[in-house]
Amino acid sequence: MLRAIKVLRERKQHRDGPYGYLFEPYRGDEVVSLDCETTSLDVKQAEILSIGAVRIKGSRVLTSERLDIKLKPPKTLTGDSIKIHKIRAMDLSEGIEMDEALEQVLAFIGNRPMLGYYVNFDRQMLDKYLRPRHGFGLPNKMIELSHVYHDRIKSQSLGGDVDLRFDTIASKLNLPMLQRHTALGDAITVALMYVRLKYGKAPKA
Repeated sequence: MLRAIKVLRERKQHRDGPYGYLFEPYRGDEVVSLDCETTSLDVKQAEILSIGAVRIKGSRVLTSERLDIKLKPPKTLTGDSIKIHKIRAMDLSEGIEMDEALEQVLAFIGNRPMLGYYVNFDRQMLDKYLRPRHGFGLPNKMIELSHVYHDRIKSQSLGGDVDLRFDTIASKLNLPMLQRHTALGDAITVALMYVRLKYGKAPKA
């Protein structure tokens, strides 16, 4: 509710500006699957290391239309975080500045719905950098993959808990996990999961 109010306020402020198109209702049939690799899972402390995204059009994952951004290494890139995402400072030696990254992300997503696994974390991370620079956060509709999965199999769960772990969902859908813990790999895997859930047979619980 708070986000909806904030989006309405920001739409009024920016609708006549250079980013006004982001606040227009989306009329197409594309979705953007996006993932951020970060130094931690605490939005306040975390910094973005890489951003991956791929477009989905109807039942097709458009792997040729993708975004694979590496940022300059932050000072908070430590051994503990490297163990999770396997991204070292040397891997980001040719990374770009955040301002350029955000411009690429906004141009790629446009006003399309944004899909992800724990998508609100990725949105909050991007908003953390967008708001100080541009005065708004992502206004896009958000699609949470785990909710899509839960809704497809809830009739089979017989009241029990549904395992919503990333690896479990991929296994139930009989899909490979591509380059796990890389932003682009996770974005493509989530896109494939989404298409399977939307257009394929419901997986067994």
